[in-house]
Amino acid sequence: MKNKNLSTQIESILLISDKALNLKNLAKKLEIKNKELKEIVEELKNKFNNPESGLHLIESWGKIQFTTNPECENIVKHFIKEEINSNLSDASLETLTIIAYRGPITKHEIEQIRGVNCTMIIRNLMIKGLIEKKTDKEKIEEIYGITIDFMKYLGIKNINDLPEYEKLHSNEIINNILNEQQ
Repeated sequence: MKNKNLSTQIESILLISDKALNLKNLAKKLEIKNKELKEIVEELKNKFNNPESGLHLIESWGKIQFTTNPECENIVKHFIKEEINSNLSDASLETLTIIAYRGPITKHEIEQIRGVNCTMIIRNLMIKGLIEKKTDKEKIEEIYGITIDFMKYLGIKNINDLPEYEKLHSNEIINNILNEQQ
């Protein structure tokens, strides 16, 4: 590793952080260049993202966070599944699924697919830390996507690891529905 001390500091910060860390903000606080941080992140991924490690490093939407080894999925789910499931309604699970498979997606598009207003469901999913909102600079509107916490819960490292992701992400029937409504 290039700077073992810096790498160790980043590991420590990741370990104590209860949420994903923004890479640009982290580089700024550590007073290093974004490129140097990205190199260290790749080195940490190589160090942790293997079957022998209980910790894995995931990266999504310019943020990083430690998560558990996906191979420990069953035991981890056993400890946390009841808490999340007891708090999510069928409508919330449906909305979360739409965001996971079709995201980044606008609120309007979610409502087109579901056929009902989703304001409160989206708000609750954001409070639980399962989705996050960003601004699409081209369309100048808010879009929603899943968070690293959601990926941790499912034990996946990449959104493409969801079952049949490619098929559902670009489903022609759903694309036609969304295009007709615009």
